[in-house]
Order: sequence, then C-alpha cells, then structure tokens
Amino acid sequence: MINDQKDGDHIFPPFLLQYWQIVLRWKFVIGGITLLALIVGLVATLLMTPKYTAAARIEISRDQKNVTNVQGVAPDDGRDLEFYQTQYSLLESESLAARVVRQLRLAKSDTFFAQQGVSSSQLEKLGPASGAGAAGSGREKLAIDLLLHNVTIAPIRNSALVDVQYTSNSPDLAAQIANTWVQQFVAQSNDRRMASTSEARKFLEGRLADLRMRLQQSERDVVTYASQNGIVALTRTQGMDGKTQTERTLASADLEALNTALAQAISDRIAAESRANAPGARGTNADAINSAALAQLRQRRAEIAAEYAKLMVQFEPGYPAARALNEQMKALDASIAREEGRIASSRSNDYQQALAREQILSERVTRLKNDLDRQQRATIQYNIYQRDADTNRQLYDALLQRYKEIGIAGVGADNIAIIDSAKVPDRPSSPKLFLNMGIALLCGLALAGVATFALDQIDEGLRDPGDINRLLQIPLLGSVPTVKEGKPFDLLSDTKSTLAEAYLTVQSNLAFSTSHGVPRSFIVTSTRPAEGKSTTSYAIATVLGRIGKKVVLIDADMRNPSIHHMLGIGNISGLSNFLAGDNDWAPLIHGGQVRGVDIMPAGPMPPSAAELLSSDRMSMLINRLFERYDHVVIDSPPILGLADAPLLARSVEGCVLVIEAGGVSVRGLKSSLARLESAHAHIFGAVLTKIKEDHSGYGYGYSYNYSYGQSKS
Repeated sequence: MINDQKDGDHIFPPFLLQYWQIVLRWKFVIGGITLLALIVGLVATLLMTPKYTAAARIEISRDQKNVTNVQGVAPDDGRDLEFYQTQYSLLESESLAARVVRQLRLAKSDTFFAQQGVSSSQLEKLGPASGAGAAGSGREKLAIDLLLHNVTIAPIRNSALVDVQYTSNSPDLAAQIANTWVQQFVAQSNDRRMASTSEARKFLEGRLADLRMRLQQSERDVVTYASQNGIVALTRTQGMDGKTQTERTLASADLEALNTALAQAISDRIAAESRANAPGARGTNADAINSAALAQLRQRRAEIAAEYAKLMVQFEPGYPAARALNEQMKALDASIAREEGRIASSRSNDYQQALAREQILSERVTRLKNDLDRQQRATIQYNIYQRDADTNRQLYDALLQRYKEIGIAGVGADNIAIIDSAKVPDRPSSPKLFLNMGIALLCGLALAGVATFALDQIDEGLRDPGDINRLLQIPLLGSVPTVKEGKPFDLLSDTKSTLAEAYLTVQSNLAFSTSHGVPRSFIVTSTRPAEGKSTTSYAIATVLGRIGKKVVLIDADMRNPSIHHMLGIGNISGLSNFLAGDNDWAPLIHGGQVRGVDIMPAGPMPPSAAELLSSDRMSMLINRLFERYDHVVIDSPPILGLADAPLLARSVEGCVLVIEAGGVSVRGLKSSLARLESAHAHIFGAVLTKIKEDHSGYGYGYSYNYSYGQSKS
C-alpha cells in the first residue's frame, strides 16, 4: 500500500494527521461527553436493584443407555450438533417454562411477580390470583414470559454439560426455579419418550390387524388359483429377500420323464432302422451271425458235406449213401434259408415297434408340453398372488417384531442426569460496576465521535457553489446534480437530461477559460476518489465530440483505472505501454464507443506510475495525438497522497478540478490546489458534483490507497 506523506515531514498518512487535528480541535467536547457518560453509568449502577443468579448443572448424553439393547422410536442419526442444539432449544421452550410455573404455582404467587419487578397495578389489570378463564391465563402467560426472560442456558464448551442459570431479585427464588427447571426438563424428556412409544404401539396394533387380514386373504388367493389351474408344486425355495419361488411342478416333472423316454425311443428306432436297412448278403448280418440255431444248422450241414465229400472219393453220386447225404444237405439248406428269412423279418418287426413307440411318446410329450405351457402362462398370475402373499408376510413379520421391540425399548436409563443442584447465591451477579463503567466509557466515546464528526462537517463542509470562488479563489465551471435514478453514462447519452445539460454548461464555460476556446489538452482531477472525475472527463469528451470535435480520452489513473469498466472495453494495453517504451500508440486507442471520441485505457498496472509519468513520453504522446485529434482529455488520479496529478499537469495546458459537494473539507481542497500550484499547473476552474437539496452533514476525510505487488512510501 502507498503510505501518504506530506512533503516528507510526517511519518503518518495525512488522513491520520487530519483526524488527530479534529480530536485536538474538539477535545473539550469529547472530554465533556465522555465524562457525562461515565457519571450516568455510575449513577445508573448505584440505582440498580441487585440481582442474584443460581445455576444448576446437567449432563445430556448423546447416546441413551439402553438396558435391552433394542433401539427405540427416536432415530439415532449421529449428528451431534443438531442433537445438542435441539436440547438447548428445548431447555428454553415455552412448554418447559409452563411446567415450572404449574409445578411451583407461580401464577398465583404475588411474591414471585413482586420479586421479578412486576408492579401491583400490572397485576390488577390481569385479575385476581384465584381467577379462572382469561384472568388466570393472563397471569400464567406473564409468569412464563418472566421465566423465559430471566433464564439462561449456558453449554460448557467441548462437553455434554449444560448450566441452567436463573436470575432473580431473590436468591432463594433463583435457586428454587433453577432446580425445578432441570427437574422438569428430565421429566419432560421421559414423558416425551414414553408418549412416543405409546403412540407407536397403538399405530402398530392397527397396522398389524390390517396386515393379518391381508396376509390371510393373499395366501387363500394363492391356494385357490393353484387349485383352479392344476398347479401342483413339488419343490419350493425361499430366496434371501424372502420371496417364495416354485422350482418344480408335477407337470414339469412328468414332461421331464416323458421327454427322457422319448429320447430313448428315438435312439432305439434309429438303431432298429439302421439294422433293417443295413446292406450286405443275406445271413451275413450281425443277427444271423449271432443266431445259435442258425449256427447249429450250418455246423450240421458242414459235417454232412464233409461226409458226402469222403463218399465222392470212392463212390459215384448215385450211390445210395451218397444220395442220402445229398438229400440231408438240401434239407439243411432249406432250414438255413428259412432261419435267415425269419431273422430278416424279425429286424423289420423291431423297427416297426420302435417307430410306433416313438410316435406314441411324441404325441404324449406334445400334449404335456401344451399343458405345461398353459400352466406357465397361469404361473404369471400365480406368482403375482405369491409375491403379494410374501410381501404381506414380510411386512407382518417386521411390524410384529418392531411391536415387540417397542414394548421393551422404554426400559432404559435416562440420558439426562442432574450433576449439580443450584445453591442459594450469597452475592449478587449484577450490577457489575467495572463492566458498566466500561460500557459507559465506550458509549461516551461513541457519542463523542458522532458529535465531533457532525460538528466538524457542519463547520468545514463546502455546501454552496458560490463558495468555490469565495473560499478557493478559482472559477466555477459548472454544477452537476446528483443522480437519483439510473446510471450516469445512460443519462449522458440523453441530451435532454439534466446531467447532460449540466456538462454542456461546463463545456461552454471551459471555452471561455482560454483565448482559443476549449483547451486542446487538460487533465480532470479531484482531491480524493469517488468525486466524479472519471464521469466528468468522459462527459466533457462526449460534449466536445457532439459539436464535431475529434477527441481522445486517456485514462491516466494507472493505479485504479475505471474508464474501460465504464465503457466495456479491454484493458490489455494502453497508456502504460506507451510510457514504458512502446512508440506505436495507434493500436492502444479504441474507437467507436461514442461519436467523435476515442479511448486510450490505462493499460497494465505498472510497478511505479509516478516514475513513468516523470519522463517526457507523456508530452511526446500528447504532441503526436494533436496530429489526429482536436482535444486531448486526461482522466487523472486524485491529488492528495499521490504525485501523478502534478506530473501530468506539466504536459497539458491546465487542469479541471472536480469537487464533490460536502465531500472534502475546504482545508483539503486548498491543500490540493497548493500542490497543483507548486507544479506550476494552470487551473481552469472547478466543477461541483453531486449537488443535493440538503448539503448538511457531509464529512471531509479523504484517502486514496492502491494495491501493488510491493509497498511504496
């Protein structure tokens, strides 16, 4: 931060010296108001009635001790902050205060009301103590309000302990109410827990009766629908979610058995068909080879053929014995042929039987598949009934279990315990002399500060435009009213607005400040920030542009630029770039925002704006701009605390000083003018801004601080 110094003679910023001067000037007023406040505080403390505070300490456990290890109705969500905040609110509840009032019968005790500072006239308006109806309720309401007003709940940090404090004019009454308060809090907590358990049991009883009827009806629907649709479940399983699942029915079991038999019949038919259609010579198939009868016949024929061959060696075929053997061979050949024919006929019969069996099984499987398909379609509705029964059974079992648990959930130790009972206090808790005197001192200093501020503003504020020439000896270029509605830049675009008319007057008066009319180059500055210098510089440039002049507006406030914000243009490059050595100034100018007016923003914030302005590049820039523009208007930083404005004043024809009505003291304005005159700056005049109907009550403090990467002195 920049620490303002005045000519290097002081180590404190000017605004601190200004405040110190104000204190010295009004020191008697400050001292008198402070002393009066201390006297009032002392007298008030001595006149106060002594009050006594009694405190009872309780412990509120987060987790309730449960003997049965069964969770109660109230949820345990683990949020300690909300739990304890709820308990503190319950300790301050009106219902708890009402229990204390009824327990101690405070509504009928005139002594209680007297000790709490209630006058007898107020009690007479509420009616007699034994009255009923509105009178009785009025006294009870008053007693409750008194208790709530005087009770204090003080939690002990980082613990489960809470102090319940009660303050009264009577020490005995304070202790009695504090003890009764914690006792009733424990009783209220027990009553609330038991009431919630009782209500939960009643609710569950009704729900159980309803679910019992629904469970019976849903199970009856399952059995009835299964009987109507022939669904016979052989096996059932119950999943982890409690849902009953039918895995095997009678129809599916029958189909499975028949399907197995059909597969076997198909296999047998294929085997028989392959045997019947097997290629090869007759009698060479497997059945013929494996036939015992056929083997015997063939063996017998072989033996006879052997004997016949022996006879043919010695005899002719006509030999009787040989002829007999030949007849036997023919008879055996005929028997062998008949046996082979029988075997072939047997293979065909086997194939036909296998085919018939396959067809019968296939028809039965088809019929059973149709029956099973019908059952499966019926199973959809069956499963719906079954799921309904399962759901009702689960709900019934869960509610029945919860009903049993709630019956024993209340059997547990209370989570609220009274640690220390309140004792009768032996000394008053208020009034506290030193505390009251400290408060009185602070109030006195605050009142003295307000009074000093008001007096100083009344004495130093610049309120009338005519005072500018009289007190500052500079011309008044014009007065600008304050903007009550809308933005200044929007009003300046309307040539019929009062703000635009005011700045047109400023431009007209500025034209008479030199022999050649409006100065070709000038800066617009002020004593402190937020006096309207940026708006004034923009307004003057706008008015000059409207009359056909080519104007460039330069934002030279490189510490706190604002023109680019007002006009919505970028500030990537600007004046600081040229002052740092960039000679190409044309790309740094933005046009098209206002007719006849171009803008050069401040550019990136430099490490030291004063060093850049100390060079001759500012004068070089203005001379180059004169080649294209008729006027150069510069928005300068404020004067006090900074060297920028005097340095800029060396490069232009003169200065226009912007003064906020009632903003800066005359002494501050004179100091600003002195700094400009020390830099040999020509002052064309002043513009008084923010004129209001009532100019009283303005201050004159000023400051203007800028942030840098490093501190500057």
